[in-house]
Amino acid sequence: MFRRVSLIIATALSLAAPLAAQERESNEAWRIIAPPQSSLVFARDGSLIGELGKEKRTLVSIRTLPRYVGQAFVAVEDQRFYQHDGVDVVGIAGALKDAVRGDPRGASTITQQLVGNMHPDLVDRRDKSPMRKLREQSAAREMEKHYNKEQILEAYLNQISFGHGWYGIETASRHYFGKGAAQLTLSEAAALAAMPKGPAIYDPVKAPDRVTERRNLVLTLMAQQKYVTPAQAEAAKHVPLKTVPNAGFSVDASYFLDVVRIQAERAGVPVSTGGYRVYTSLDPLLQRAANEALAAGVEDVEALPGYRHTKFATRPKGSTDYLQGAVVAIDPASGDVRALVGGRDYRESSFDRVIDGMRQPGSAFKPIVYAAAIADSLTASTIIPDTAIAIPLDRGRVYRPDNSDNQFLGPITMREALAKSRNVVAVQLAEHVGMDTIVHLARRFGIDAPVAPYPASAIGASALQPLDLVGAYTVFANLGAHVDPRFVYRIEDRAGNAVFTNPAAPPRAVIDPKVAFIVRDMMREVVERGTATSVRRYLPATIPVAGKTGTTNDNSDVWFVGMTPELVAGVWLGFDKPKTITAGAAGGTLAAPIFGKMMAEYYAARGSAQWTPPQGLIVAQLDRVSGQLADSTTPPDRRYTEYFLEGTEPLPLRVNGWQLFKNGPIVF
Repeated sequence: MFRRVSLIIATALSLAAPLAAQERESNEAWRIIAPPQSSLVFARDGSLIGELGKEKRTLVSIRTLPRYVGQAFVAVEDQRFYQHDGVDVVGIAGALKDAVRGDPRGASTITQQLVGNMHPDLVDRRDKSPMRKLREQSAAREMEKHYNKEQILEAYLNQISFGHGWYGIETASRHYFGKGAAQLTLSEAAALAAMPKGPAIYDPVKAPDRVTERRNLVLTLMAQQKYVTPAQAEAAKHVPLKTVPNAGFSVDASYFLDVVRIQAERAGVPVSTGGYRVYTSLDPLLQRAANEALAAGVEDVEALPGYRHTKFATRPKGSTDYLQGAVVAIDPASGDVRALVGGRDYRESSFDRVIDGMRQPGSAFKPIVYAAAIADSLTASTIIPDTAIAIPLDRGRVYRPDNSDNQFLGPITMREALAKSRNVVAVQLAEHVGMDTIVHLARRFGIDAPVAPYPASAIGASALQPLDLVGAYTVFANLGAHVDPRFVYRIEDRAGNAVFTNPAAPPRAVIDPKVAFIVRDMMREVVERGTATSVRRYLPATIPVAGKTGTTNDNSDVWFVGMTPELVAGVWLGFDKPKTITAGAAGGTLAAPIFGKMMAEYYAARGSAQWTPPQGLIVAQLDRVSGQLADSTTPPDRRYTEYFLEGTEPLPLRVNGWQLFKNGPIVF
């Protein structure tokens, strides 16, 4: 038996010598090359939120690691690593002996594994032929002539797969244990050393018991080979195997990461292969709140009695024809995008509905129309008839706008009309200032998509990019100034040098601050007593909130875009192929609660600033129904505070200066 094994070994070794010379001439499989690295993406608080690259890998020096990290792999993968020349002849003999006995096993050294993993195009380890094995052995011996054992072990630790597209000890440590490889404990190092035999089989997340058993074997081998004491090995065996949730990321931000990658690559930074560090604007707490609020909110819609579409939980395999949603939140002071959810499930659909979607905003577009009207010297207390109208169009067509409730309320103040989202009033205001003015103003508000110069656009008939629509609301939050959305702060290379910086662009003045304040105050009415009162179920009165709901005519898109002093955020729900969500679907009942849940989580442990009017406004007490100055006979429930641009205040306030003080107006 042993003579037969010896003959096989001798034959193999005799073939290896000429083959080695041939390999040196034909390829360089022995060379250690730098494998591709991924780039790490960090949130604004410094926590890790993602990794960009096909092979998720971060190179690490073996000298920064505890000695037992490399020793764990040597103990289980190649116990004679420090004695052989790249090929373990003793191991081959043992493997052949076992094969003859019907118990086949591998005998590849760490060096051989490195050759095959690093140069799969030259040495394909899937090829089980003797010639492939001989080529691999030849390259391994050649590698050992050019590199020392430390270099080879370091390259091996940085090269090998740990499943999930994670390569190298640093990446595996981060994703499984939430720490760098330099902080690995003996128990954790042994658990990772258990994986090269089969990353899918020995996955610490999916098969903790199986990994624990093999980890303990690794620890036993380490003690036998005197890398650790028996007492150290025994103590490490009793440590529970604990992995970190969410692959070591602080939050799931898959759609946000796509935007970061695209912006970096457009800036000429190859983040998918270069090993960069990317610092972003994302707020993990708010992102988590957005994820959870959207998931819960869409499930609530699917649970409605009249909902008749395919539900996410019972969808056919491969189908994406279920209700979708999107959320984006922006810091209006800087334009920093704090949270972005581009869809319901990134793994099933990576299409980002915030960035790449084009949807009709419905009534969520109206604040721009109202801003144009206020700037044109109308006031929030101006009475506009909510009644049937007919507007002639080209080719003999006539446009007859109606309201979602199919009713007309008669004469109504602009403030009340916005709070109750009266379509006919918005169309009349657009006709008053001119649709060309609306189109131009929308462009200044940061809306790049074309807004058709037709009356229906005043109530959101032109499809817009959701990010643009939410960004437009920063004009109201910033008292007249628009800020461009920002995702990436800076990108650093491996040496820590900045290769890309992106300072916040200065706000761009769009409208008079006083106009912006008045419209924002009108949008507070939407939340306090209009179509979005559902928001107040989640947020206390101490948090100022303003916003606007939106619903398309066929109930296929529902929106809420709102703001607090610290954030501007928008929520959209609908199907990728537009269709009615359900009868009576409305932004106030479906989208606004998602905004409220998200903001409630965000403000759970923090307070909010308060809004104050800019200088130059005139304020007075008015009658909510008549739009006239309130007096002693005005019921308290109809009395409210109204704001005016100078020169548009009620006539009695302009004619009689003493009347100003009698009725209580204040000039800011």
